[in-house]
Amino acid sequence: MASIQWRESYAIGIKQIDDQHKQLFDTVDKLFTACSQGKGKEEVGNALKFLEEYTKVHFRDEQQLHAQYNYPERFIHKEVHDNFLKTFTELQNEFNEKGAGVLFVSTVNKLFLDWLIKHIGSMDKAFAAFVKGQQK
Repeated sequence: MASIQWRESYAIGIKQIDDQHKQLFDTVDKLFTACSQGKGKEEVGNALKFLEEYTKVHFRDEQQLHAQYNYPERFIHKEVHDNFLKTFTELQNEFNEKGAGVLFVSTVNKLFLDWLIKHIGSMDKAFAAFVKGQQK
């Protein structure tokens, strides 16, 4: 599995959020690297622990910014966050009950990739564009 590195093209231009996204990229990269070395089962637990705390802080911070700027898409964005948390909770429960098999590690990798590409690349960038438009 290839590594995934932060690039400035992923930045949305809001430092607080970009710094948090960088932490997520680092965690995903560690997991992908571990998978490429046949150690994905060992690293996935660390990734899940990180993500549990990360989502609490990151989603709260984003949603506060949405409210601060009266972002019209904030309720849709929150619903996407809530759906992610539901999926994540299901994965945590599965991990706690069954551990991390190859299929589980693959599912977590896909969840991370989808989130990085789809959510940050579209929804978060759309919010940042809205903020920039408000600041003009």
